[in-house]
Amino acid sequence: MYVPEDPPANCPACGDPYDSVSRHTGGFVANLLDNERYQRVCFYPATDGSDPAFDCYHHTHAQAGVDD
Repeated sequence: MYVPEDPPANCPACGDPYDSVSRHTGGFVANLLDNERYQRVCFYPATDGSDPAFDCYHHTHAQAGVDD
């Protein structure tokens, strides 16, 4: 996992602002139940060189439009 070098200003999956982004080339587990920091994570296809990958855009509770 690493942060892409040139991330977009808004999430390409939903168009909303986001708090952080990470790129993954392998599998991982996302569990947002009772998450104190993030309400939503959008997944967007990407590449890492010639290998498939995906970017995870992490939205806070405020960015997702919900209260803590």
